[in-house]
Amino acid sequence: MTVYVFVDASNLWAAQKSKKKLLDYSKLADFLCLTHECKLVKIFYYDAYPADGTRKYSLDGKHKFYTFLKKGLHFALITKKLKQIRSITDKGEVIVEKGNMDVEITIDALHHMDKYEGAVLFTGDSDFLALVTYLRNHKKKVYIYSSKNNISEELRTGADGYTDILNIAELWGKDLKRREEQ
Repeated sequence: MTVYVFVDASNLWAAQKSKKKLLDYSKLADFLCLTHECKLVKIFYYDAYPADGTRKYSLDGKHKFYTFLKKGLHFALITKKLKQIRSITDKGEVIVEKGNMDVEITIDALHHMDKYEGAVLFTGDSDFLALVTYLRNHKKKVYIYSSKNNISEELRTGADGYTDILNIAELWGKDLKRREEQ
């Protein structure tokens, strides 16, 4: 079976913060192939990132991580800058950042549908239930990986399988360290 994997980075980041560990992405493809008995796995990684100059810290580490995923692990990397939206609240003007990648994930899952028999979604967002249902109606196996803290009930029960990534010991690597304030 050929499996295509669609990773919503923000969902996975929430799991990493909850676990206080970093996911070892170098083990992901082998784990999924073993688990889903596939001959080929292709991983798509979706992330929105802050624009240069919007943080007090360097974004070099983020760019190195992207290079590692793309060149080192051969992930398909789909990124975009976080959108900054000015909003007025009772406390004054605030800037809210948005970087939702749901549409990009859905388009790619549908665009590549003829190339895979199984889809793995690393997300917990109930908005993906329509995609899951569509893929299943077109004879695709669909598996959801998320964490118990970040999964909608509809998505958890709407796929062919759900796995709480917090319980997959072999995928967890280094401790997550807090960034030093600068």
